Amino acid sequence: MSSRVFRAPGRVNLIGEFTDYNDGFVMPAAVDFSTTIAATKRLDRMLGMRSANIGQRREFPLDDRTAHSAGDWSDYVRGVAVMLERLGHRLHGADLEIEGDVPMGAGLSSSASLEVATALALIGISGLSLGLKEIAALCQRAENEFAGSRCGIMDQFISCFGKAGRALLLDCRSLDYRLIPIPAGIRLVISNTMVRHQHATGEYNNRRADCEAGVLHFARIIPHVRALRDVTLADLSRYGDGLPDPVYRRCRHVISENARVERAAQALEQSDLDTLGTLMAESHRSLRDDFEVSCPELDLLVDLALAAPGIRGSRMTGGGFGGCTISLVDEDRVDDFVRQVGERYRNASGITPELYVTTAADGAREVFPSA
Repeated sequence: MSSRVFRAPGRVNLIGEFTDYNDGFVMPAAVDFSTTIAATKRLDRMLGMRSANIGQRREFPLDDRTAHSAGDWSDYVRGVAVMLERLGHRLHGADLEIEGDVPMGAGLSSSASLEVATALALIGISGLSLGLKEIAALCQRAENEFAGSRCGIMDQFISCFGKAGRALLLDCRSLDYRLIPIPAGIRLVISNTMVRHQHATGEYNNRRADCEAGVLHFARIIPHVRALRDVTLADLSRYGDGLPDPVYRRCRHVISENARVERAAQALEQSDLDTLGTLMAESHRSLRDDFEVSCPELDLLVDLALAAPGIRGSRMTGGGFGGCTISLVDEDRVDDFVRQVGERYRNASGITPELYVTTAADGAREVFPSA
């Protein structure tokens, strides 16, 4: 049978970390790293999948209503299929050939890229029709409920809606968004620490629990509060005394970060890169000191970036405890930036980093149906 090919990009978040699951604002961009899936129909109701990167194959029946996590990469594929079936969409059996170049474990959302590409492939070959917002939401549910990561919707949303040359300002409550041009002559440089501290997943979920504790506290005092999105810095100052210190600081990060995202969007629309750079620096300090998700390697990369040629702004990006930083760099100084930051990080840490130069890319789509 003939195959159809689908791709979905990873993402980098310019600013707005840990605000998405607090109904707040984020400003990511899709990147030129993606997952590609060649999907071929089967005559039975089995879903086969093979990862070219990992060199593994998995298979499971679509009629299995007791599906459970396998604890590996296949959960992201199987979870999407399970969610589609639970929503009443009957899928065709299929074989999926999966290949991607989104660096795994770097905080560039290889999981969302895989989920969205899987959703497009299964929907496409099954003759279904779902909107991109619905696709983003079901992929988020798959990661929450099947893969076990309590992520917000940002990663899946930008993988669906990314646009070349644009960042995306997203209201994670209403899912309203607007695309914002990134000034010509600016490149996104993603610097990979090449470390991933083992406690990252557990700490990510702990931070979400801290935010939920803050919401419960403020909702008892301010009736309209449903998420930290609804709390102001003035509210935090006035009513936050009863919070444990870590919860208070988690709330302060989220509330202040929401304000930074809105100001950063205005700065980017006005090509005011000085203000944007200042806001990125404030974001990193807040993530380091209040949300406590940075690490020495991330802090080192940010410090080195801010001392490098052509820099406009830098901060950690993603879930933290390792992973990547994002830097905005003048195009004509990118080579010098990459060389200097790479050498100085290696000399200081003993670790050779990976630096990826990219631009904002288009979101998920069918690449082509092959004969």
